[in-house]
Amino acid sequence: MKNIVLFASGSGTNAENIALFFRNVPGVEVSYVFSNRSNSGVLERAKKLNIRTFVFDRKMFFDSNEVLNRLSEISPDLIVLAGFLWLIPEKMVKAFPNRIVNIHPALLPAYGGKGMYGDRVHQAVIDNGEKESGITIHYVNEKYDEGNVIFQGKCPVEQHDTPATLASKIHELEYEHYPRVINELLENQ
Repeated sequence: MKNIVLFASGSGTNAENIALFFRNVPGVEVSYVFSNRSNSGVLERAKKLNIRTFVFDRKMFFDSNEVLNRLSEISPDLIVLAGFLWLIPEKMVKAFPNRIVNIHPALLPAYGGKGMYGDRVHQAVIDNGEKESGITIHYVNEKYDEGNVIFQGKCPVEQHDTPATLASKIHELEYEHYPRVINELLENQ
């Protein structure tokens, strides 16, 4: 059985989409949702889907081995970041080489790095007059948004787009491609 652990900080729509996708894939399960926010919507979604959860704080994540030890016990085939904003510590990246993936709401290397998430990314894309945007699925390394690119999906940026309308297009790409790419990565392990 292939085992996925999801990391999320927010409402959890991407995490839920991934979990629902893998309910229909034999031999793969989303075993846990890890979150750094005890009040995040993703925890409610996980509960409704009967997925175990683990909540941690900054100290547990950065200053101890608690999160790393928990992951080592679970032994995931893939760790999937789905709206998780903290930088992954080097010790975790080294413990799970090429087994941590993230999705970014822009075409990296443009519009990546610390602080570039959500509407901040979409506003920057619009402000710079870009003709297209999209998603980048990439491996995680010790720096924000600099891991090797696995997949990019594109959408047009229209003159009338706002951060909200562009976000809607990006979400469609995320929901369509992220579970599929995760599944391909698992098949190729």
